[in-house]
Amino acid sequence: MYKSKPEVVAAFREHGLRCTPRRYAVLDYLARHPVHATADEIFQAVNRTDPRTSRATVYNSLHALAEAGLVREVHLEGKSVRFDAIIERHHHFVCEQCGSVEDIAWFDVPRLSRHAQLGARLIRDYEMILRGTCEVCSSKLS
Repeated sequence: MYKSKPEVVAAFREHGLRCTPRRYAVLDYLARHPVHATADEIFQAVNRTDPRTSRATVYNSLHALAEAGLVREVHLEGKSVRFDAIIERHHHFVCEQCGSVEDIAWFDVPRLSRHAQLGARLIRDYEMILRGTCEVCSSKLS
């Protein structure tokens, strides 16, 4: 996770991506607000501090950051793509009550390729999305 401006700038340099003010603002927002925001949520937040930032610029910045490996896209069914500045491997938990998305520490699924009927398919990567009721919502149900 990127915590300071020098760390963010170094990450851009390390990944071969120019650190423009708009790209910096997008990555800085994601690093400071680990909420798995949508592109529109990021646009609204960044635009509040810099009204010159366009929606297209935010989308282009997110695409460039994802391509460079500085952020990851989180695809949840029926929802907009969300973005995450935590690029280390981890899973996600989605609360079916409030819609919150939480990070879950990475764990391997043992012998994934033996149990699945994959045929000639090759697995490049995988991620689990767990669904249920978060701690906050489950405490309200009790």
